[in-house]
Amino acid sequence: MSFVELLTVLMLGGIVWFWFDSLKAREAGLEAARRACLREGLQFLDETVVGHGLTLARDEHGHMVLRRGFDFEYSLTGNDRYRGAVVIEGREVVLVDLTEHRAQVVSLF
Repeated sequence: MSFVELLTVLMLGGIVWFWFDSLKAREAGLEAARRACLREGLQFLDETVVGHGLTLARDEHGHMVLRRGFDFEYSLTGNDRYRGAVVIEGREVVLVDLTEHRAQVVSLF
């Protein structure tokens, strides 16, 4: 096997790994958003999350991991829409943000 063939196989393997890892992260983000909405008594709209960022970060053990951000929409009553966010580092959910509706209420007063 030549160097070029080996490099091609390694690159394809890396792409396949990244794709599967991204699918797993998206599923984790979806489940985290669903659980957070259920816990807060909110409606999880569209049953989906949308990726909005990908960076390198260090986890709590100092290892380099991929940090992925996902947005989703939720509602208090079904007649309104608010944006939430989930941040995943490696395989761990590190943040679920459901504060937009609270900020809206505060700004009305």
